Amino acid sequence: MTKASSGIFHFAVVFMLTLEIRIQLSVESELVVDRSKKNLTHVPKDLTLKTTILDASQNYISELQASDILSLSKLRILILSHNRIQYLDISVFKFNQELEYLDLSHNKLYKISCYPTVNLKHLDLSFNEFDVLPICKEFGNMSQLDFLGLSATQLQKSSWLPIAHLNISKVLLVLGELYGQKEDPESLQDLNTKSLHIVFPTQKKFHFVLDVAASTAVSLELSNIKYVPDDNEYSYFMNVLLRLQKNPRLLDLTLNNIETTWNSFFKILQVVWHTTIEHFSISNVELTGELDHQDFNYSDTSVKTLSIHQVFSYVYHFQQGYVYKILSNMKIQNFTITGTRMMHMFCPLQISPLVYLNLSNNLLTDEVFKNCTSLTALKTLILQMNQFKKLVNIVNMTKDMKSLQQLDISQNSLRYENEGNCFWTKSLLILNMSSNILTDSVFRCIPPSVTVLDLHHNRIVSIPQDVTSLEALEELNVAFNYLTDLPGCGTFSSLSVLIIDYNLVSHPSADFFYSCQKIRSIKAGNNPFQCSCELREFIKNIGQISSEVVEDWPESYKCAYPDSYKGTQLQNFHMSQLSCNTTLLIVTIGVIVLFLAVIVTFLCIYMDLPWYLRMVCQWTQARHRARNMSLKELQKNLQFHAFISYSGHDSVWVKNELLPNLEKEDIRICLHERNFVPGKSIVENIINFIEESYKTIFVLSPNFVQSEWCHYELYFAHHKLFQDASDNLILILLEPIPRYSIPGNYHKLKSLMAQRTYLEWPKEKNKHGLFWANLRATINIKLIEQNK
Repeated sequence: MTKASSGIFHFAVVFMLTLEIRIQLSVESELVVDRSKKNLTHVPKDLTLKTTILDASQNYISELQASDILSLSKLRILILSHNRIQYLDISVFKFNQELEYLDLSHNKLYKISCYPTVNLKHLDLSFNEFDVLPICKEFGNMSQLDFLGLSATQLQKSSWLPIAHLNISKVLLVLGELYGQKEDPESLQDLNTKSLHIVFPTQKKFHFVLDVAASTAVSLELSNIKYVPDDNEYSYFMNVLLRLQKNPRLLDLTLNNIETTWNSFFKILQVVWHTTIEHFSISNVELTGELDHQDFNYSDTSVKTLSIHQVFSYVYHFQQGYVYKILSNMKIQNFTITGTRMMHMFCPLQISPLVYLNLSNNLLTDEVFKNCTSLTALKTLILQMNQFKKLVNIVNMTKDMKSLQQLDISQNSLRYENEGNCFWTKSLLILNMSSNILTDSVFRCIPPSVTVLDLHHNRIVSIPQDVTSLEALEELNVAFNYLTDLPGCGTFSSLSVLIIDYNLVSHPSADFFYSCQKIRSIKAGNNPFQCSCELREFIKNIGQISSEVVEDWPESYKCAYPDSYKGTQLQNFHMSQLSCNTTLLIVTIGVIVLFLAVIVTFLCIYMDLPWYLRMVCQWTQARHRARNMSLKELQKNLQFHAFISYSGHDSVWVKNELLPNLEKEDIRICLHERNFVPGKSIVENIINFIEESYKTIFVLSPNFVQSEWCHYELYFAHHKLFQDASDNLILILLEPIPRYSIPGNYHKLKSLMAQRTYLEWPKEKNKHGLFWANLRATINIKLIEQNK
């Protein structure tokens, strides 16, 4: 046995024991502190008082003192394996009354001092440097002790007396490298345990006389057996095995890490065959030497289960047929042979009692079990991780296995290209064909009786619609394929479990849950969902189903497209029904447009909306022009805000309406009868005061077009408009002017009314306020006071 394999085994023993207790406690409410692999030289001092589990394994701690864990009164589990502790005083745990699991394996312990009050359930002192068994008389008080790991280089029968009365479930006994110099064959006689695991020294041949059957163990495991006998060498190990025939209590035997010859390997099988052992397992075997032809006596055995794992042969040329013959004709119910690089297996010569056969992780090909009719009792056949190529050959291999219910042919290189001949045994219920290179056509070669079908990790793009109805199928696993949609249940009427994650499903069918009424579990996450209207109904349906039915919801269901939604969980993706329904969208837009049309019509007819809009528009434009014009330019030579041009027939409106509403805001208005300078001609006054006014307001009415002076004023104002490129005209339409009533010489008025926006005097009083506000905003600027 090599050092490397031995070291791996030692680590595996402790790791499995530790893992087992961690898994057990993971479901409980515990405060776990993990300080493993931190290069610690002492137990950390910064631990919370509520710590219940402390893992400080794989560090460099050399001693353990009471002060290290004194304050941890709630500590239940302490793992200090793989450190450098040499001495242990168990009294350091006297204040840790709840401590029940202590792992000090793989240290350098050579001495311990005991303390009476500690009552552990799990104590591991294995893989240390004790000379004698570290069993104190105080161990006898550990009434709850369930596991005990020990190590020693010497075994004495009397060492077990302090714990002989305890019913320990499992004892791990690691024998040091110096073991065997003073050996007492009966040293295990007083050991009371249900399961015993003995780890022998790794560097020695098996020259031990220890009676491993002397204990009360029902299950026995022996590790590190270097049994390579010379021609005249006394077979110590065979003598140990022969003693097992005298122990009727022993039912389970496991041999680990064995170095032996091919002949000795079958001798071991033969010896165990004639004991009371029912379950025999042998693993990690290195074989040398030639293989002689020997008859194997299959009679008088209690063996029901034989397991052979990880066999490596240094002999490359030997008659493998002899090996296949012996193994295939064993009269047992359960047979496992894995990791042996075995290339073939014979069909039993007679009807075999085999119920369970596991031949995984070998090199078996399509030639195995051809035309085999003797495995009629076989219920479970596992052929995963081999060299099978054609699914049709598997069908032919198993068609005569009348009792076969479970078949595992995963992790091979199986293909099926519609070859036909898919006449499976009618008893098959569970079929695992995962991790092959099967395509869509495989669904035309599925046994109709199957209830559980595993096809994950293949090359399936779609499930054909014309496949044979699989009415019995209850569980289907098609994960890690290339499917683009969820399968309907028309073909799978009894489907209750579907696993379809890690495919290419982007738009799953919304009616899946309607067609698959019996679904009680679906796993469809980690697909590239395209979040669009098509996905909306599916999200709605899946959201109405219990989270116990939809596995990994919602964390594994995320949008992949479009980029704006990438990474968004489906439960947080929302699109309105309006944006996803074209007909509804058109109807909604039509209703809104119709409603707005009605509103606008009502406002236009009853509220005179156009007039209000024109007023607001004109006011806005006036404010905009005022902001864009230079203030100095506006104020230069101006004395009035506005010059009013109107007909004498409209003077009542001007004096009673216009002047009061404008001049109350400090707006200066120029009227001809009030401001014209005597002695100057009327034309001169008109020209001067239009020049000195910011705006010229024309009050238009039928009377206006009949006034000659109004025509002059309009002419001069219009001339200033083009001369100064200024916007100084304001037209107020006091009364409507029919175009036919405008004289021909008033062509400028016609032009202005056609080109410019004018203010209409509203008849309704409620509109007057807006009218005056609009007009004031148009003419209101700050004038510079000028001394006359």
